[in-house]
Amino acid sequence: MKKLLAALIIAVCPAIALGNTAAAHPLDKVTVDLHDKAALQDGARTFVNNCMGCHSAKFQRYERVADDIGIPHELMMENLVFTGTNIGDHMKIGMQPEDAKKWFGAPPPDLTLVARVRGNDWLYTYLRTFYEDPTRPWGVNNLVFPSVGMPNVLANLQGRQVMGCKQVQVVDGGTKQYDPLTGTPITHEACDQLVVLPKTGTLSEAEFDEKIKNLVTFLDYSANPVKIKSQRIGTYVLLYLAFFFVFAYLLKREYWKDVH
Repeated sequence: MKKLLAALIIAVCPAIALGNTAAAHPLDKVTVDLHDKAALQDGARTFVNNCMGCHSAKFQRYERVADDIGIPHELMMENLVFTGTNIGDHMKIGMQPEDAKKWFGAPPPDLTLVARVRGNDWLYTYLRTFYEDPTRPWGVNNLVFPSVGMPNVLANLQGRQVMGCKQVQVVDGGTKQYDPLTGTPITHEACDQLVVLPKTGTLSEAEFDEKIKNLVTFLDYSANPVKIKSQRIGTYVLLYLAFFFVFAYLLKREYWKDVH
């Protein structure tokens, strides 16, 4: 009994630790649509161009990705395969683990299943909350992952983000406050806020948020490529069970009608 209790505690501890980590900074909600092929294609392009220099997706194949998100093989090879591999190969990188350990302190993790491990909200918030911090080795820090060990590879898109002061909307009891006469948001100046310096990135704030949403959409697909198919099969199974439940119930009534 004691061994069983100890095993249960050990199994629960990682979930508690992950929950505490996530609770350290509020996560922004994101809703992804795995049916949106355009979002998946844009997310795949962002992943290959900005993430695959260090992070692999070794449990995915280029061919499977191309077929699932609607990219012809020729375009996939021309625009999203830069390692000289074949269309049927896994999405690996050329960086060797021993080199990565020397450069970064630890090999960057494979990202095939990161959406399943971290969750979409965590990824969406994490990728948008890098800020400049000259005390860190790479010159950046992160609100979701303090003392992060990776550079902000999307800084050229987002721009230089720093901690500063800006106008934020007043929230009372979880409800955003508006002027009762004009309907305009009531704001106040708050410091220790993330501020993107003007004209330092190629995308606006809304465009960057959309870019990150598409990247998270692709990572969510990558973590479970058969998710849509599984949901469709699950719907058929439930309909099948509901249909035959009627006959099972009628048969049960027939068998038990003479039992008192």
